[in-house]
Amino acid sequence: MTSEASNELEKEIALGRREISSDGYAISLGELTNLYREGELIIRPAFQRLFRWDDEQKSKLIESILLGIPLPSIFVAQDESGKWELVDGLQRVSTILQLQGILRLDNEEFPPLVLQATKYLPSLDGVTWDSTGETAPALSSAQQLDVKRSKIDVKIIKRESSRQARYDLFQRLNSYGSTLTAQEIRSALLVSVNPEFQTWLEGLARSSKFAETIGLPEKDIEEQYDLELVLRFLILHAREDISQSSLRGLGALLDDSAVSLAEDFDQQRDKLQWVFDETFDVLQVAGRDAFRKWDSERESFVRGFLNTAFEVIAMGLGYHVSGGTPYRADVLDASRELWNRPEMTTRFATGVSTEARLARMLPVGRELMSAS
Repeated sequence: MTSEASNELEKEIALGRREISSDGYAISLGELTNLYREGELIIRPAFQRLFRWDDEQKSKLIESILLGIPLPSIFVAQDESGKWELVDGLQRVSTILQLQGILRLDNEEFPPLVLQATKYLPSLDGVTWDSTGETAPALSSAQQLDVKRSKIDVKIIKRESSRQARYDLFQRLNSYGSTLTAQEIRSALLVSVNPEFQTWLEGLARSSKFAETIGLPEKDIEEQYDLELVLRFLILHAREDISQSSLRGLGALLDDSAVSLAEDFDQQRDKLQWVFDETFDVLQVAGRDAFRKWDSERESFVRGFLNTAFEVIAMGLGYHVSGGTPYRADVLDASRELWNRPEMTTRFATGVSTEARLARMLPVGRELMSAS
């Protein structure tokens, strides 16, 4: 590396370190529990919905604590009031709180954890924190103290760190070997930027006009794909540059655009709400067939929800609603026309990236759904 390049790298490192101010120290699990009880450790509801360890995984964590095996660090972000917001370590912290019967989600309590037998501690089977009956096994007072006195390293992102730096760090931490979907991570991030925006977004996804029209399977809804579709609509329906190059890295584009929407929510809410309502009021009349494939041989709509149909019909309609230009309300006729086009063969999306498909389909939708 040349001297000039080395100096430039040093400048970038120094700038990055100024963006992220951090601290860290070890605390006991008892102290961590007290912080949660006193409202000084915050686990956002959107984060708690991602609490998906099964009882076997939770039991293995408690086994590790009882055996004295060191726990991996957790990350928290300090807010303006000095409280800690959990950034990474949700599964571990939530398990510890559930074991003690104090984990709550939107003011609803999780049932106390009932442990399972583990490799080294088979007698954990059926054990709880406190005895719930005369014969129910429970951890002894000494074992409870062992848990409370166990240490965990807490890495603290201090409040002087920039919001964008905290956002980037959360995304990075939750991408290493994560089993969460991109939208689940994105939702947790949006809560930290603007909880009101995330709540509004969830309301759009749960509205009957949207949910009944897209008709996603339960698994997709559990993984928040309905929320991602709402975001895609809000971000892309009126986007000016829809070239493939501008859409490259769609996940990062959705992340950055969603944060911008959350930050400017007060200014954009009314317009976005109106466009969403107008668009899906029209689509609701067509029902789920709006986003299914038309089979001309069977003369019926077949299969389930298709991204391509959503990108053409919903976003094309939303484009004209947003721009105040005439649009078609004969959604099913428009859908038949789409699928009867020569280019819409059964292999229309084979080997095509999401970005390439969007760049191809968004202009089709804007042309197809125009009434002028």
